[in-house]
Amino acid sequence: MENASARKQRAMRITTLLEEAYPESAGLCSLHAQNDFELLVAARLSAQCTDARVNLVTPALFARYPNPQAFAEADVTEVEQLVRTCGFHHTKAKDLVAMSQQLCARHTGTIPESMEALTALQGVGRKIANLIRGDVFGLPAVVADTHVIRITNLLGLAESRTPANVEAQLRKLLNPATSNDFCHRCVLHGRAVCVARRPQCAACVLCNECMFASPR
Repeated sequence: MENASARKQRAMRITTLLEEAYPESAGLCSLHAQNDFELLVAARLSAQCTDARVNLVTPALFARYPNPQAFAEADVTEVEQLVRTCGFHHTKAKDLVAMSQQLCARHTGTIPESMEALTALQGVGRKIANLIRGDVFGLPAVVADTHVIRITNLLGLAESRTPANVEAQLRKLLNPATSNDFCHRCVLHGRAVCVARRPQCAACVLCNECMFASPR
């Protein structure tokens, strides 16, 4: 069985392979956002929805509500109509308005940096909080989304389907300075190559590190 040191070394190799396959560090996040608040809103909308769909919805949403103050005063039913195609629009609209009200009341409309303050906002869990901490504040972050969970389990870097467990396991293996980009690259790889129902193992740069890869 692979010991902790060997697994950490393999995590470093996998990180390097992903960096070589997806070298651009800018634009790794596929959600379109002009500022930290827009990223926070887009991230909440992306739950159980594709980023591509969110990117179609947010231009009109941000044109109508350009900042936390505007969102805090919004009519929830109007927000529902604007985000309807993202799914779960009742819950998401309610969360966005309440979250904005909390931002204005507790943080003068600015996005907080700490995990505790972020997860105290309505609709914000650790996945979204890690995204904000990594992309906005440049802090070490592990965003355990579905692609990250699936791919790191295939690679033997994680042994759980629970986001919190995967996050904790990856934090022990990944370089904090590159952990956020590692997660973004896993998402890109999961969409382009290691697709859940039709993995392209022959074209995968991680094939030799994967326990479930089909023979070349």
